[in-house]
Amino acid sequence: MAERRTDPTVRVRLLEGAARLLAEEGPSALTLRRVASEANTSTMGVYTHFGSMADLADAVVTEGFARLAARLAEVPRTDNAITDLAGLARAYLVNARQNPHLYAVMFGTAPLGMYRPQTADERKRGRYAFEEIVETCGRAVKQRRLRAADPLAIASQLWTAMHGYVMADVGGYFGEDGTEHVLVPMLVTMLSGLGADPDTALESIKTLTATDATPL
Repeated sequence: MAERRTDPTVRVRLLEGAARLLAEEGPSALTLRRVASEANTSTMGVYTHFGSMADLADAVVTEGFARLAARLAEVPRTDNAITDLAGLARAYLVNARQNPHLYAVMFGTAPLGMYRPQTADERKRGRYAFEEIVETCGRAVKQRRLRAADPLAIASQLWTAMHGYVMADVGGYFGEDGTEHVLVPMLVTMLSGLGADPDTALESIKTLTATDATPL
């Protein structure tokens, strides 16, 4: 019996199962039977929902960035752009912890092998998520909380540092104290270098360790 496309859980299970196989075993594990088994569905389900294995691998990357963008969009905007940057940093970290296999695939830590997208447009699929950070950096400059500089350059530096921290955090290198002893000092140091007052920056990003927020 053919899979019913109307069941959205099958598509999600296929995406998450494929991401798990790629992250834990590599592209050689991404076979029709293995993916179907991971998703507890039939092999026909892959073709019903994605058309081919290559399309499934491509959709895994797209799904990863879509979840990240949705998480970042949930961060409330305030009149303090540095506080908002801290909120985006928290959302970025929480998303990676909740979707570790997707995170590994979307940024290339888990290789896609023969399924890797080749076009420049496909490699830029995460740009819409990055734009949230660029916009917030631009507001920080306008508010004179950071010195005048290209918001894209500022965002690129902050995202690169944040990505490095998150990769280590998801890998379990920092333990329970990573946010307080690594992430917060790292952000304060970077923001200070970008023109923020260190004490003000520390106060602005205290949401990273707030007890009433999503636990980190």
